Amino acid sequence: MIPCRLFHLAALLIAALLPLSAATAQPRNIVLFVVDDMGKTLGAYGDKVAKTPRLDALAAEGITFDRAFCTTASCSASRSVILTGMHNHANGQYGHEHAYHKFSTKLTMKSLPVLLKEGGYRTASIGKFHVAPKEVYAFDHMLPGNSRSPVQMADNCRKFITGTGNAAAGTDAAAPKSDEPFFLYFCTSDPHRGGGFADELEHKPDRFGNKPAGQPDYPGIKTVTFKPQDMIVPPFLPDTPQCRAELAQYYQAVNRVDQGMGRLIDILKETGQYENTLIIFISDNGIAFPGSKTTLYEPGMCLPAIMRFPQQTQRGIRSDAMITWADLVPTLLDHAKVAPNLPYKLHGKSFLPVINDPKAKGFDEVLASHTFHEITMYYPMRVLRESRYKLIWNIAWKLDYPFASDLWEPPTWQSIVQGKQSHYGKRTVDAYLHRAKFELYDLDDDPHEINNLAGSAEHKETLERMQARLKALQKETQDPWILKWDYE
Repeated sequence: MIPCRLFHLAALLIAALLPLSAATAQPRNIVLFVVDDMGKTLGAYGDKVAKTPRLDALAAEGITFDRAFCTTASCSASRSVILTGMHNHANGQYGHEHAYHKFSTKLTMKSLPVLLKEGGYRTASIGKFHVAPKEVYAFDHMLPGNSRSPVQMADNCRKFITGTGNAAAGTDAAAPKSDEPFFLYFCTSDPHRGGGFADELEHKPDRFGNKPAGQPDYPGIKTVTFKPQDMIVPPFLPDTPQCRAELAQYYQAVNRVDQGMGRLIDILKETGQYENTLIIFISDNGIAFPGSKTTLYEPGMCLPAIMRFPQQTQRGIRSDAMITWADLVPTLLDHAKVAPNLPYKLHGKSFLPVINDPKAKGFDEVLASHTFHEITMYYPMRVLRESRYKLIWNIAWKLDYPFASDLWEPPTWQSIVQGKQSHYGKRTVDAYLHRAKFELYDLDDDPHEINNLAGSAEHKETLERMQARLKALQKETQDPWILKWDYE
């Protein structure tokens, strides 16, 4: 017979261990919500015009990163980094995947959905894909849904989230309920600029996917419009009627994203999965205006990152850690407790250990790498971004800076060209089109990156130090363009 004292002690030990066991047994689900061409257009980042209540509420329950960066300001190339943890100069996705651009990731890469599947996860992608080949980015399910209709997308994820029904087909076919954790890769096309002008296409959406007045909106969407006169034009953009009109359209598309996130969170709560799910909200690159998307100036690469970790002990905090999209794969594998079997070293590192620390140490520099957007847009740049200083190496600096078609054609830029304006925002048009080989900026004194210090004798030591560090990071990340230090 067990003495009463020992029995009581054993009972206490079991009771003490039960919460830990229950917590570790909970599925570590992951939702990676990636929007297309969006800046920090959120109330959580202090934007007074944006209407983003659901994302702001997520920030209040999670962690907001004030210094989060894509590593390349182009859709396909950035998404390849998000899903491989490798800079695009190493994974081979140098630029756009679709149509005639034809860039694709090396077959030797193992992507996040593949690694998580090996770790016992079921995986699904919905919305914009924009990377190749599919055998590298292999998901269990490709869920149906119009990527401009984020509420409908969320509704189409319900069966996958619950692990019931035929998730891929979106039908009511019976299937055994799965107890495996899930990874949902949720990608909207909002607020990407595409399509055509409403006044040219009559009843078709405008370039930001907004339906014309009087037409039914996307399923589940409550139409929220914005007035051009209410726009607060960021300093890198021109304060013109054309720019204000396009910003109002962009803000409407951003609100649609917020409604989609709201519906997805509601579904997670209704199905009992919210508390067990890591939710990450990011953008692939900056907004689709010249001076942001395709550039590695701050508006192109310093982006929103709002996350809610189940294991957070502090809620509603802000972090000054400098994280990049190359850090996402290591962080998600760390969260999932999956140790990857890879023949190469991931370029990023997990920031899971610092999610409760607003003043994190060890995340104080960023490497960015851009080579192409469209195949006709060769303009390789390598960037070292520190807390104060930023170095941009324009490797093909003698070329004019190239334009994506969706940046050149719209009124914001054309009004400057046709009006023969000397400035575009705070930067001269000539400085935008013709860049120095090296650009060095003191972001404390010059946050808009106007005063290039690369030729300053006072900053010679800083320039040389950062050049040496940039070269070392290129070597560490297997960058073929490192040869340009010697050959050109």
